[in-house]
Amino acid sequence: MAPMSAPAGHDRPFLNRRLAAFGTTIFAEMSALAARTGSINLGQGFPDTDGPAEIAEAASRAVLAGLGNQYPPGTGVPELRTAIAAHQQRFYGLSYDPDTEVLVTAGATEAIAAALLALLEPGDEVIALEPFYDSYAACIAMAGAVRVPLTLRAPDFRPDLDALRDAITPRTRLLLLNTPHNPTGTVLTPAELAGIAELAVRHDLLVITDEVYEHLVFEGSHTPLASLPGMRERTVTISSAGKTYSFTGWKVGWITSTPELVTAVRSVKQFLTYVSSGPFQYAVAEALGLPDSYYEGLRADLAAKRDLLSDGLAAAGFEVYRPQGTYFVTTDIAPLGESDGIAFCRALPERCGVVAIPNQVFYDDKSAGATQVRWAFCKKTEVLREAVDRLRRLA
Repeated sequence: MAPMSAPAGHDRPFLNRRLAAFGTTIFAEMSALAARTGSINLGQGFPDTDGPAEIAEAASRAVLAGLGNQYPPGTGVPELRTAIAAHQQRFYGLSYDPDTEVLVTAGATEAIAAALLALLEPGDEVIALEPFYDSYAACIAMAGAVRVPLTLRAPDFRPDLDALRDAITPRTRLLLLNTPHNPTGTVLTPAELAGIAELAVRHDLLVITDEVYEHLVFEGSHTPLASLPGMRERTVTISSAGKTYSFTGWKVGWITSTPELVTAVRSVKQFLTYVSSGPFQYAVAEALGLPDSYYEGLRADLAAKRDLLSDGLAAAGFEVYRPQGTYFVTTDIAPLGESDGIAFCRALPERCGVVAIPNQVFYDDKSAGATQVRWAFCKKTEVLREAVDRLRRLA
């Protein structure tokens, strides 16, 4: 059969040129590699155990009771919006009206996309912490905006506020922050947040904060930027249930902000998924009310796993940057005599049966992350121990 050619009048590429640089994600590639080779997958950040049984049972009850089986309200079911507002008040002292200042989304991924598409126009500049999660770059490109990286550099991965100040131009529209930060595990300090807030107010910038790892902080504490003076009225705060409750497949996320900003984001969101995850919304509403002991136990469990994997990676010869939060630990492969993280990760399954993610894909400045590799420790303890044993072959 002759190869298929483009129809007449379609001699340009089918894919929107803005997205030409974005092919299959590295997560899909590495997860497929793990499945093909039977390797331990420490690449993609999802747990290998489900969350609390009582929350799974709440989802089952919702389905059987007919709650959310048909289209839920476009802003999210009232029970979940009320629970989100109560969560923000309980943990951070932030008051939000569940009817006008909360919007439920199809995970944080849709929240990020809807917020960026709503708030940006072609030519606007967005300053984002680099390395950045891959959907940030794609969504900024879809909006026709320009990403301006503020690079977090090893070994400390702290933001340079002088560099941030210098990066702001008359075209800067928005700051995109992620704290706790994926992939480095950095948790922004109150002083760093205050410096960022001062610049945002001075230059009248909007801010989107991705806070999906808010309850996975092992050192220090999480402070929402919206809690700082002058920030609530300019900040779109994003979080989700997947990471906190270990139900990543449910795809229940949310934003909290002012009525005006929520309305803008909802105007885009309604043309993306419209609604999603109906019965799961009722279950997440219950999850948000779990006692403090749940969150304390989650942090303690993941901190122990962080230390287990970090110690094993150090013993295998990596330079380890122990994270303050998230699911991930970043390492440098240079001490192993390696210089290309992508080639290293593609060869690793055959070498020792483990899969990881090269941080280089999260950078515009490829040289800054060329030798960095990210590992997920949100796995069973016995899985991490086996991975550590296999990685010893590299030493």
